Amino acid sequence: MNRDSIQKLRLDRRLVRRRGWMTESELTRELEKLPDVARKAITLGDAADEREGDSAKRGPGEPSATA
Repeated sequence: MNRDSIQKLRLDRRLVRRRGWMTESELTRELEKLPDVARKAITLGDAADEREGDSAKRGPGEPSATA
């Protein structure tokens, strides 16, 4: 594997638990580098409300955007 491929797999959940893959300090350092995307999170209830709102805007025989 080349270096870029290994970097992409560095924080793979399946590999992080593998003995010898990363030390605890390396894992902590890598996790701190990740951006905070908490503001992008949406609950499943909010997503369902948005879908219901979209269907209420369409008329009763109009197809949904996902269908």
